[in-house]
Amino acid sequence: MSIRRISFAEGEYYHIYNRGNSKQKIFLDRKDFNHFLELVFVCNSERNINFRDLFQNSDTVFDFDRGETLVDIGAYCLMPNHFHILIKERKSGNISLFMQKLATAYAMYFNKRYNRSGSLFEGKFKSQHVNSDRYLKYIFSYIHLNPVKIIDSKWKEMGIKDKNEAYNFCKQYVYSSLCASDQERTEEYKRLLNMAVFPKYFMNASENETEIFEWLSFPRQDLGK
Repeated sequence: MSIRRISFAEGEYYHIYNRGNSKQKIFLDRKDFNHFLELVFVCNSERNINFRDLFQNSDTVFDFDRGETLVDIGAYCLMPNHFHILIKERKSGNISLFMQKLATAYAMYFNKRYNRSGSLFEGKFKSQHVNSDRYLKYIFSYIHLNPVKIIDSKWKEMGIKDKNEAYNFCKQYVYSSLCASDQERTEEYKRLLNMAVFPKYFMNASENETEIFEWLSFPRQDLGK
């Protein structure tokens, strides 16, 4: 079992990620992706919420009043066999509680839907402390560039031939906060984010685009899992 190597401090930013056990896929279709994002919303609450009760007065979970949230989320991206979330710790212990709720709820859903048992994820979630503005911008780009691997598996070694095509693909990738910030069809998923507590440059779409293009301009061995 993996061991947590860092402690989470209030007011600090962290890159959280995990993948399927033995690199197996954890999202097999659109319903899986959407359900995980719904759980990200529901589990980010100090309350214990029964998912089945959420649709009693609404057609979407995103209309539900969660009360106080456990963490603040600035970015996310779901890939078929792993996920990334950029998080800010609000209170001591909240990231761990949020991730425990999320991982448990999704594993229960996945195992029931596909009639399986056993661990779904590869041990405990992984985390990196994002302790500088430059690193925070890099992680923001890192998370949102993950979908490039779908259209060009060798891009990080060989570089990108068409940066506009790669960026536009990421921008249209539905299961990413880059899409959620730009596309009307994902208006609900904007509610997963709380950009007000992140640096102001995160709210500048032009600066974000420039930063992401910079990382697309040359090979990066550590971009994309």
